[in-house]
Amino acid sequence: MHVVGMVLHPERDSADAVNAVLQWAARRQIEVLGIDAEVGRLNCAAVAVSASELGRRSDLVVSLGGDGTMLRAMRIADRQQAPVLGVNLGKLGFLAEVDVPDLPDALSAIDAKEFTVEPRLAVDAVIDGQVVTAFNDIALVRYPGQPIAQVAVRAGGQPFVSYAADAVVVATPTGSTAYSFSAGGPIVSPAVEALLVTPAAPHSAYNRGLILSVHDSLELDLLPGCGQLAVEVDGQAAANVSQGDRIAVEPRPAAAHVVRLGRTTFYQRARRKLRLTDSAEISVVWP
Repeated sequence: MHVVGMVLHPERDSADAVNAVLQWAARRQIEVLGIDAEVGRLNCAAVAVSASELGRRSDLVVSLGGDGTMLRAMRIADRQQAPVLGVNLGKLGFLAEVDVPDLPDALSAIDAKEFTVEPRLAVDAVIDGQVVTAFNDIALVRYPGQPIAQVAVRAGGQPFVSYAADAVVVATPTGSTAYSFSAGGPIVSPAVEALLVTPAAPHSAYNRGLILSVHDSLELDLLPGCGQLAVEVDGQAAANVSQGDRIAVEPRPAAAHVVRLGRTTFYQRARRKLRLTDSAEISVVWP
């Protein structure tokens, strides 16, 4: 490993984590890059570069923050070779692999190639001729006071179902534990290559979601009577759409790779992060 890139949370105190990376790298003569607007406020020894240059040059991208920072790091690493290590700052990060005290040992393990990578699916959507990319989800969300979302789902080139709902969420397995889960969708292992379509607060008797293969085409048509909708990409507003618009959604497997050191499994992280509990009607003693 020759170059490590850092992506920082915009608000949380990341000084200790940044120093841990810099001190570890200095002992091994490894260059450390940071996004200019982020490392500038810390006055640290990282080389300030643009986000695109960081993604292009890094052998490893280290995300210092929470899940939002991790998603941004994955977008920076998209179409590049560098895997992404998630370091949790503060709250329990679902995508994070280590906490700050474990960071030097984790970097040493990665440098010694004692790790695995978990491929992560991205989803691209074409909106007004522009492509937006998400690693969690793309959601068509009703504006307050506007008519509800009326969206026809075309799967595999064929009409499948129309939803009248507050929102329609297209999620990756990574995003299955985010907005889609809150809307009633299933938890899906990141090892599964699929897309989830989940209606939020559907205004119809049919309230079930849909899971599609990455080999199936997916299009969303906004029907007459549909209000103006916000397009949220990984929780960030990206565009507006309205009746008559069609959104083509394309899954892209293995767009980014997440570092795993074998300390926890996806199911352990999901149970802990989502605070899953067993039924009160049964007594379970987990070994």
